[in-house]
Amino acid sequence: MNYFLTEDQLEMQDIARRIALEKMKPLSEKYDEEGTFPWDIVEVMANSDLFAVMIPEEYGGISGKVVDLAIVTEELCAVDLGISLAFGVTGLGMYPILIAGNEEQKQKYLSQIATGKRLAAFGLTEANAGSDVGAMSTTAKKVGDTYVLNGTKQWISNGGEAEIYTVFAMTDPSKGPRGCSVFVVEKGTPGFSFGKKENKMGIRANSTRELIFEDCVVPAENLLGREGTGFITAMKVFDKSRPMVGAQAVGVARGAYEAAIKYSKEREQFGKPICSFQAVQFMLADMATEIEAARALVMQTARMVDSGAKNYSKESAMCKYFASDVAMKVTTDAVQILGGYGYMKEYPVEKMMRDAKILQIYEGTNQIQRSIVAANILKEF
Repeated sequence: MNYFLTEDQLEMQDIARRIALEKMKPLSEKYDEEGTFPWDIVEVMANSDLFAVMIPEEYGGISGKVVDLAIVTEELCAVDLGISLAFGVTGLGMYPILIAGNEEQKQKYLSQIATGKRLAAFGLTEANAGSDVGAMSTTAKKVGDTYVLNGTKQWISNGGEAEIYTVFAMTDPSKGPRGCSVFVVEKGTPGFSFGKKENKMGIRANSTRELIFEDCVVPAENLLGREGTGFITAMKVFDKSRPMVGAQAVGVARGAYEAAIKYSKEREQFGKPICSFQAVQFMLADMATEIEAARALVMQTARMVDSGAKNYSKESAMCKYFASDVAMKVTTDAVQILGGYGYMKEYPVEKMMRDAKILQIYEGTNQIQRSIVAANILKEF
């Protein structure tokens, strides 16, 4: 489908595609096996101004539009979701600053992120507080002109590698979600350390660690917005970021689909290529249709966000769960089309299938997304 991209958007798309194919693809298997964080690819992205795409011009970026971020994200993730998350998670960690930060905070941190020299991460999830944000136990106690943080965040992508963390903590636990606040915590702050690097099924090129706060003293000026507005900020962040998860999913699905098409034309059985069999053709047709539908939903929602619409929670949640379900189905079908080869690490689809699973889990499970959609539907009628 034609999304009538501008010349600038086509250029962004081309740059991202070339980085993915020329720089990421040759290292994809190695980074997956070793669990290596892709700093060399991050440097290429930074030098190509990809990180500047996520930041508005007034803060040192070149765009800040969700549509542009979706375009770049799909191209990167069509080759390797794990490597791409160094980029994607930085966008997630940046959003609280963009949404709730004052001008001084935005000028200070967003300009650093735009260069790609300092990555960001998002610190919300805890062992007992995933979907249930109100169960968060990390605290931030006001002491003079500082806040003292204590607690642990779990499964934080870019953990240990990023230098800028947007961390959610309870400033008034008695108020539940309304007692949650959000802070910028920089790597190297005394009392802030990291747990072990998690050994994961997929997205192994990204570092996933605990964030540990032990009497971590943060200046009061690092509070984003007012005390007690952290939960609202988190929900606003997810409304903006979930279409990006949708774009990640479209990319992963597209990569697997293209690999399946290529293989189906080369692999012969009973004297002819397997793409000539109706069973395979129907699978490919379903894959193509589902990917196109997911992309259309992502792009339209991204444009809705960029237009300044007041409420897009429903559409954002739809993007996240529909596209990630498509990615899981398409990657599974790609493995099936490749048969025994699809199960081998020699071919990329088994990795894509492993990577795709996280898309149904992080930034709100798909069950939570369905609850959000349902709640919005019931309000409308």
